[in-house]
Amino acid sequence: MFIQHMMGILYHPKEEWGQIRKEHFSSAHIFLQQISVLAAIPAISMFIGTTQVGWSIAGSEYVKLEAMSALPAAVAFYFAMWVAVAFITYTIRWMEKNYGGNVSFEDCLSLATYTATPLFLSGLAALYPLLWFNVAVGLVAISYTVYLLYTGVPVIMRIPEERAFMFSTSILTVGLCTLVGIIVTSVILWSTVIPLNYISV
Repeated sequence: MFIQHMMGILYHPKEEWGQIRKEHFSSAHIFLQQISVLAAIPAISMFIGTTQVGWSIAGSEYVKLEAMSALPAAVAFYFAMWVAVAFITYTIRWMEKNYGGNVSFEDCLSLATYTATPLFLSGLAALYPLLWFNVAVGLVAISYTVYLLYTGVPVIMRIPEERAFMFSTSILTVGLCTLVGIIVTSVILWSTVIPLNYISV
């Protein structure tokens, strides 16, 4: 069912949101069977890309990471995805009363998870960590994620579209701040707690 919803949210999101609203999965199910799989996509892709192919800005000079150096970074990034989704979900749950919403925590979690699906899937681009390529894929994923957010909020949160627009904008702001926070935290960790060892190719 998860794969079906994931594909549906990519190809016909407006119809699929209605189907997702009818589902009643537990938080444990969503975290263990959905987020655990989705979060692994960018983490594993980054590990393979940085250790086997190597980073490059223009496609000429490549820099690889040692496997024992990249592994802790990938694991940390994996669990950071869990924390990010949980934080955004709690934020949605906290804000919903101000916009007339009255749904369960599981509904908020479903909204956050399926909305972020394009971002998770875009992690496959890290298998070929060429800077401009990854940035281009990331921008497309963010654009579609924003579209999913604005179409999904009125359906999942069961609120009028005029309120849904403002609610979606608030969620988007939180999501972007969370994304920046992950990037900043990663840079700090990579320079202190989990230093990265590079190998020139």
